[in-house]
Amino acid sequence: MQFISEQRLDDDICEREFTLDEIPGILWTPSSASTPVPLILLGPPPLGLRKAYPRLLARARHAVAEGYAAATIELPWSGERPRSAAADQALADLHRALAAGGRVDDEIVDRLILPLVDKAVPEWQAALDALLALPEISGPVGYSGGVISIGTRLAVVEPRIAAAGLFAGSFVPRAIFEEARQVTIPLHVLLQWDDEGNDRQMALDLFDAFGSKEKTLHANMGGHTGVPQFAGEEANRFFTRHLK
Repeated sequence: MQFISEQRLDDDICEREFTLDEIPGILWTPSSASTPVPLILLGPPPLGLRKAYPRLLARARHAVAEGYAAATIELPWSGERPRSAAADQALADLHRALAAGGRVDDEIVDRLILPLVDKAVPEWQAALDALLALPEISGPVGYSGGVISIGTRLAVVEPRIAAAGLFAGSFVPRAIFEEARQVTIPLHVLLQWDDEGNDRQMALDLFDAFGSKEKTLHANMGGHTGVPQFAGEEANRFFTRHLK
């Protein structure tokens, strides 16, 4: 991990940009912390870190105010990272299917999401290795948001993640449903009921498939970007119960 910039924000937050094997990332930590703090991994939307930065910073501010460090990395084929012709074609096919008003074929979803999950999850694990090696960060670790299929796979394969808050806002391959049955950590799942880009029934079916004994679904009226403030506050309380 190589830090490439550092700035102090106005609310006692140290923000550092880094690269990890040419993958861009951002780390936010409390400037005044005297002991190592727990970590929340912020899964970004597939917009690129620059476009998603305001939303990521707002989430990081909440995390740091509660006494956590927060970190994120750029998704494969997103932002400043090299594109994938196969992923671009799958995304175009998805948009074409949505515009036609019909059912999105499982084959399109598999082509779009499964390669992303296969590449992103080992990158998150490498980032977690590097972050936990820093003296100012300790466990336990939480995962928040991002592409729900990535969060599901991480919850299965990464034992250092103690709890996850997942955003139901993307299409999910059927293979991920089988992995969801292996998830056992506490889950807090957020669903925007009128999300224009989300298959609501698929989100409900995925929640039902999760094998966790403790899992909570918070459904709110509104579209993808209309998450109410109290929903974020409830997510903070969820992490407080399981990471402190």
